[in-house]
Amino acid sequence: MDKIIKGLKKSFDHRIRLGIMSVLMVNDWIDFSTLKEILEATDGNLASHLKALQKEKFIEFKKQFIGNKPNTSYAATELGKLAFNEHLNALEAILKMRE
Repeated sequence: MDKIIKGLKKSFDHRIRLGIMSVLMVNDWIDFSTLKEILEATDGNLASHLKALQKEKFIEFKKQFIGNKPNTSYAATELGKLAFNEHLNALEAILKMRE
């Protein structure tokens, strides 16, 4: 059980961070507005969770202009994908313990 629990990542404890990573795992890049809409988060709340995941190097971002409007898009890094998969595997292992 200790080994399984160690697979859980504190960085994904919050539902917004879990949601961010879930969305980024199935999309190459996704912009801030789309993430905000999918997760039903406020600008500030989403930004703070994105910053926390960036600090862990689990996500990366790129800024560009579309027309005259700034646009920031996000993607999961390889480190982020590995960490998130480890987290999901630990959750699955815990659930299988009930079988």
